[in-house]
Amino acid sequence: MGGVTAVSSQDASFAHLIDERRKWYNNRRLIALNAWIVLLLITSSTNGYDGSMMNGLQSLPQWELAFGNPSGSKLGLLNAIQNIGALAGYPFAPYMSDGIGRRKTVFFGATIMCVATAIQTASQSVGMFIGARFLIGFGLTFAANAAPMLVTEISYPTYRAPLTSLYNSLWYSGSIIAAWTTYGTFKINNTWAWRLPSLLQGIPSILQFVLILFAPESPRWLIRKGREAEALKTLAYYHADSNEQDPLVLYEFEEIKAAIEYDRSVASNVGWKSLIATPGNRKRMRIIVALAFFSQWSGNGLVSYYLTRVFVQIGITDSGTQLLINGILQIWNLGWAVFAAFMVNKLGRRFLFLLSAFLMTLFYMAQAICFAEYAEHGHTAAGHAVIAFIFLFYAAYDVAFTPLIVSYTVEILPYQIRAKGFNIFNFVISVTLIFNQYVNPVALEALSWKYYIVYVCWLAVEFIFLWFFLVETKNRTLEETAALFDGDNALEQIANRAEGAHEVYEDNSLEKKSFSADNEVSRA
Repeated sequence: MGGVTAVSSQDASFAHLIDERRKWYNNRRLIALNAWIVLLLITSSTNGYDGSMMNGLQSLPQWELAFGNPSGSKLGLLNAIQNIGALAGYPFAPYMSDGIGRRKTVFFGATIMCVATAIQTASQSVGMFIGARFLIGFGLTFAANAAPMLVTEISYPTYRAPLTSLYNSLWYSGSIIAAWTTYGTFKINNTWAWRLPSLLQGIPSILQFVLILFAPESPRWLIRKGREAEALKTLAYYHADSNEQDPLVLYEFEEIKAAIEYDRSVASNVGWKSLIATPGNRKRMRIIVALAFFSQWSGNGLVSYYLTRVFVQIGITDSGTQLLINGILQIWNLGWAVFAAFMVNKLGRRFLFLLSAFLMTLFYMAQAICFAEYAEHGHTAAGHAVIAFIFLFYAAYDVAFTPLIVSYTVEILPYQIRAKGFNIFNFVISVTLIFNQYVNPVALEALSWKYYIVYVCWLAVEFIFLWFFLVETKNRTLEETAALFDGDNALEQIANRAEGAHEVYEDNSLEKKSFSADNEVSRA
């Protein structure tokens, strides 16, 4: 069996329609649109904040004392409960996103998270803290289902891929704030050492609660609901300074309509069964489930939630040092993830994923060797080398798995099943996270450095899967990317419909110019 070949990197079908003078930094409408997109991107910050905060809290004696020095299964529950809360929201999130719209679903999730962070901050017992974290996970499910879809559905075409890739990359913005907040509150000699980080977790949700209903709704959702005039107005306002006859706007509008009509014609059933009803959908779900699983089972779970335990096993026991390394690591991660997000159109999704899997395997193997050297012989240099290879491993992880898992998932799903397919993606992540958060501390304590060998072998399996099954998607519109999995006929039908609308526009323009010229001649 041969590897899946990359799709030709031909110029995007809409490239000739782009006004080269219209840039993200010099057009007021694009600046406003991107500001709304930033409001959606920070949804990911809430999730990143949580992982880093829980890492930091484990290094705070004040938090340990307040909750009875949690360890083992109790510590696992404290970490896993947010994802258990997320599981409770999954059956409902896609129906809300498709039913009441992307904006209102984000608003609903943000409202729950505002209440939950208040309860978490005021916690007087382990049960209250656990309950609050359950609610944070529940609310986050709704916001995290709708926000990235809205980003990819309203973005200006040339900026869609990097902006959607920034969604998961900004996980680290929340992570950085949490890491340095817990580092700063370490010296507070009362419960505000952990209450203040808990309180700050609510900032993204508060901003969304106040502002999100003023943001534009998805043109795809509006067309699906029969509100075509509103969809055209939204596209024109943000993509062409309100010119509803702009060639790019007409191309987008007709292509979205064609894609939605095609999906309706081939899949009248839009229930959960539709996710596996066609060969194209089965290909999509195979990749999506694999990416979700790989994103949490690449060895990153050890550092994301149990970095303190890793530090202890390599001889770094000072709380201040642990928090400092954690804070620097988050900045390192953000830098690599953002860099990769802006390279997706140049280097392509497939290349970045394969590079990431190869380097992760290499650096995790190096971690295992250094960990074993420290465990067996107690060499301090080996312990320090583990830290160096953790940084290199995360750079490798961040060039693909941080920026691309969300953006690749939402772009290969057609509109009809985008919310449900993305929900499955998030569901698989939560299940693997819960398993990781319970198993990792137990396995690390029992097997020590030998546990790393399990992940080294698994990373090699990931590379093989990605080589054979991952499809390149760069240089295509959202609708064309989704249609790649349905065969050449679907791709041509959607592209031809949009191109046809553009040609009609050009013909009408030529007729108007000809008519004007004739009038000028007759008047002369």
